[in-house]
Amino acid sequence: MLLQSIIIAFSMYSKIPMPRVDWNKKNMKYALCFFPFVGIVIGAVIYVVGNLAKQMGWNPLLFSAVMSVIPVVITGGIHLDGMLDTIDALSSYSDKEKRLEILKDPHAGAFAIIGGIVYFVISLGLWSEMSEKGLGILSVTYLLSRTLSGFSVVTFPLSKNSGLAAAFQEGAHKRNVRIVMILYFIIEGVFLVWMQPMIGLFCLGSALLCFGYYYYMCKKHFGGVTGDLAGYFLQVCELVLLAVIVIVGKIILI
Repeated sequence: MLLQSIIIAFSMYSKIPMPRVDWNKKNMKYALCFFPFVGIVIGAVIYVVGNLAKQMGWNPLLFSAVMSVIPVVITGGIHLDGMLDTIDALSSYSDKEKRLEILKDPHAGAFAIIGGIVYFVISLGLWSEMSEKGLGILSVTYLLSRTLSGFSVVTFPLSKNSGLAAAFQEGAHKRNVRIVMILYFIIEGVFLVWMQPMIGLFCLGSALLCFGYYYYMCKKHFGGVTGDLAGYFLQVCELVLLAVIVIVGKIILI
């Protein structure tokens, strides 16, 4: 059953080829527990490719471009899609019902395109300043963002009773998934602080601030969480943590 849950998590949240399994109540119970495992794969690829690129002397633009797209290639852009839909919805300044309609709209609006461009321009700039030492601690943040995103899906109220978040929340053993996510967060926090105490603390604080904003935004503008909103949080959190590692790293000269 746990193996099937792992397969479901990777099938849903990545483009990594997986064997087909039936989605049922038993294997859906703990599928979210393995969502952060996708972050392990992303973090490992980021670390290995980043270090090889540094050793080979890639120019900053090529390095930044490759590193910026690695998570998108591995995930297939599922979280990026949620971020763009959310940007469109928030930029409409409409009521809750209209925002939820925009989230379901398969067409990309102007604000989504602008938001995506701004996101990757910032990502490119930050990656161009990434040090080799920063790569190690950054690789852990891909687990951290998914841990908090998964925790929100089984904790926040739903904005609607359909969609990806609803499917995973209804199928999950909420209490056990919450406990697992809290344990993940503690382990990740200890590891971050052990690797680089100052940067680790800044990363944890920044991730929790992002999570607080995410909860406020979900409640105020949408009435609860959706799969798109969880993807929006994940992307924003990862960009913020990338910025924290680069900026704080420059200050303490890692």
